[in-house]
Amino acid sequence: MTDEKHKLEERVADPDPENEAVERTDDAEVKNGAEEQAAEGDAAPEVPPGDTAERPPEEKPCCAAEKARAEEYHQRMLRLQADFENFRRRTRQEKEEWFRLAAEEFAQALLPVLDNFDLAMASPGADLEQFLTGMRMIRRQLMETLNAQGLEPLTSVGQAFDPARHEAVGQVTGTEHPDDTVVEELRRGYLFRGRVLRPAMVRVAKSKSESDSESGGNTE
Repeated sequence: MTDEKHKLEERVADPDPENEAVERTDDAEVKNGAEEQAAEGDAAPEVPPGDTAERPPEEKPCCAAEKARAEEYHQRMLRLQADFENFRRRTRQEKEEWFRLAAEEFAQALLPVLDNFDLAMASPGADLEQFLTGMRMIRRQLMETLNAQGLEPLTSVGQAFDPARHEAVGQVTGTEHPDDTVVEELRRGYLFRGRVLRPAMVRVAKSKSESDSESGGNTE
């Protein structure tokens, strides 16, 4: 018993060189295998022959949905823009058509007046007074036609001067009218549907004392 224990202690203290070499060889092979596997993992994947183009990355579902939504908004914007352009063109055409019809109606209303002028000019007659009477009748017919379209003359004489309705071209002194009162109408003004179409050309009253004072001031 003591001899066997002694042999076992000698074997542990002095290992067999052959066993130690085998163990070292096995450790080296394991280490080399691990290094080769790591190198293979780091190496780039093999590319099949003829396939040198880079493959695009796969789109994520969320990115594809956002792209589809953006395209839908873009198409909707294009349709709205086309509808707006069509609306503008249609509105412009309707406006032009309305003006054309209004001008046509106005010209048609003036045709009878033009016919009477032609008849009067074709046979003026020997009597001047009769001719003037015919001209007055035609003028009255013309004014009735224009009044039906919205034209009306301005009443100026005896009215207070209004720069929105009157155009003063002179002054009249020594009258019984108050200052800045229209005393003479040189050209008639007209309203068209309540708005001033043309102001009346008038002369206004001015007191003599005020006129003299203004003349004295200009002389100095």
